Amino acid sequence: MISLRGDATELSKAIVLVVAALFPIVNPIGSAAIFVDMTGPIGAPLRGLLARKISTFSFLLLIGSILFGAKILTFFGISLYAVQIGGGLVVAATGWSLLSQTGSGPTARSETDDAILANAFYPYTLPVTVGPGSISVAITLGANLPPELHASSFLAPVVLIASFVGVIFICATVYVSYRYANAAERLLGASGTSVLMRLLSFIMLCIGVQIVANGILSYLAIAPR
Repeated sequence: MISLRGDATELSKAIVLVVAALFPIVNPIGSAAIFVDMTGPIGAPLRGLLARKISTFSFLLLIGSILFGAKILTFFGISLYAVQIGGGLVVAATGWSLLSQTGSGPTARSETDDAILANAFYPYTLPVTVGPGSISVAITLGANLPPELHASSFLAPVVLIASFVGVIFICATVYVSYRYANAAERLLGASGTSVLMRLLSFIMLCIGVQIVANGILSYLAIAPR
């Protein structure tokens, strides 16, 4: 009984660790404001379907990064700092594009439903929802969870449970935030939404620059002198 209670405690701590590490950088609520600005006033059925696709893609990206990210990078000879630099540039470019555009979601309004759904993975999931920062954190979590839980492998049941439960919670929050983002937009009003979007776009630009800087610093730290 003591052992089971101790295992449950360790598992609970690991789930909290996954959520606490990923939630601030995924930032579903902040990303939802950018999502609304990019898509424009779409119908509720399409918004619900799009939110479901984004949350599904987000789940696959995050769980894949946690469980297999480090192995995939090693296989292709890609370092984590390369992911940070390349991905940070994409995030910064997306933030700048949103910050400098005029109006609210002008492209999305002229697109068909199929065209909007075709953008579910890029750019709505990657990099708006799950960017290189989230992927880097997920890869780091995957490397640290087995020792944290005293498990021999990242495929140990306790590691899998902690990873899946934590990521499912994050992606459920993404779905709810995106699904009901238009209601929040109506609550804020046009001017409030515009101000929030510009602020979040600037923050997104800064996050991209910070990710690039972190990647460069990581490279300089291991580069031969």
